[in-house]
Amino acid sequence: MPEPAFCLYCGEKLTTKQIEGRDYRACSREGCGFVYWDNPLPVVAAIVEHEGKVLLARNKLWPVKMYGLITGFLEKGESPEGAVLREVKEELGLDGKLVGLVGLYAFRERNQLIIAYHVTAAGEIRMNEELAEVISVPPEQLRPWSFGTGHAVKDWLKMRGIAAG
Repeated sequence: MPEPAFCLYCGEKLTTKQIEGRDYRACSREGCGFVYWDNPLPVVAAIVEHEGKVLLARNKLWPVKMYGLITGFLEKGESPEGAVLREVKEELGLDGKLVGLVGLYAFRERNQLIIAYHVTAAGEIRMNEELAEVISVPPEQLRPWSFGTGHAVKDWLKMRGIAAG
């Protein structure tokens, strides 16, 4: 997402200002004080275990062989635990049960903080309009990827005593 060019409070142009040794976009108007901190966005991710296998999803906008975990943004007023269960319900049509936190992961390339959970779910999968496909992978065959939620997959496999290859 591009950085804003104008102040979100008064509409003046933003300029680069050094604050505590770091450059930030800040309002150029004297006395306004707005700073665009550009803090990471919290994102929840679910390692969904369904019928003994892990569900991986392909977004309609992704290449044909690219799959990932169920993810979504934490919404205002929502707990991370509630958000991850909401995402599982919205994207897969499944009622999930929280097993536990897998970990927190900085995804610097997307300026996100990933909050990853292990979730179990039962029932019939009903994909929402965002998804093109869902596949089931036995945990032993799951191969973590080297970015984003792949780090959570690696840690989850390690927790289960499965060597991540």
